[in-house]
Amino acid sequence: MKVAITLEMHDSKNVFGDPLIPCSTDPLTGFFRDGCCNTNDQDLGSHTVCVQVTESFLKFSRERGNDLSTPMEEFGFPGLHPGDRWCLCAARWLEAQKADMAPRVYLQRTHVRALEIVPLELLRQYAADLN
Repeated sequence: MKVAITLEMHDSKNVFGDPLIPCSTDPLTGFFRDGCCNTNDQDLGSHTVCVQVTESFLKFSRERGNDLSTPMEEFGFPGLHPGDRWCLCAARWLEAQKADMAPRVYLQRTHVRALEIVPLELLRQYAADLN
């Protein structure tokens, strides 16, 4: 007996309630690998915060057991480089922020569900897309 799994995503809205803008298509990011930080209930990591990775953050993440800079061709993952945008787990971003290693955030590209883990006021302090 086959069981169909439906991956419905939550409303594609950013932290301001506006339509979510794509985070990155090169490298292709997102829980759904659609370029956006879309999410649903199966996304246990809440890959909802669009960031611009830095060398220091990549090192921090690697030291925490999540090597984002080494390519994993078998999964179609090219490895990240400083300056790349990526949909990061909200809890990992918060962990990095507490360690003073948090990368800048693109609020218009960050999913509203990130606010369940990280307060908007804190994200605003790291905003890369506010004038």
